[in-house]
Amino acid sequence: MITMYGIKNCDTIKKARRFLESNQVEFEFIDFREHQIEQRLLESFVDQVGWDKLINKRSTTYRNLSDAQKADITLALTLKNPTLIKRPVLVIDGDIRVGFSEKIYADLI
Repeated sequence: MITMYGIKNCDTIKKARRFLESNQVEFEFIDFREHQIEQRLLESFVDQVGWDKLINKRSTTYRNLSDAQKADITLALTLKNPTLIKRPVLVIDGDIRVGFSEKIYADLI
């Protein structure tokens, strides 16, 4: 089973969803804004890919953080501001992929 996490109005999410749907890849989509991410799930993301890959440093949310917050991204801060998470996050049998690339997603077909 494939689960995609993100925000439904995100352009990258829209591209990733279109790609999977057009290639008949079944997946479940979970919107961070409608369903708060659980701490254990976020911890598993961080454990597998690390903060550097998980945090979207180009997001408005990140740019609005103080320098101190940017220097010390925490679980609590990210749980409170899930738009800090780079999108999409794809979970495939426990394996996590962050961001969208047709080349990477083509492996799913």
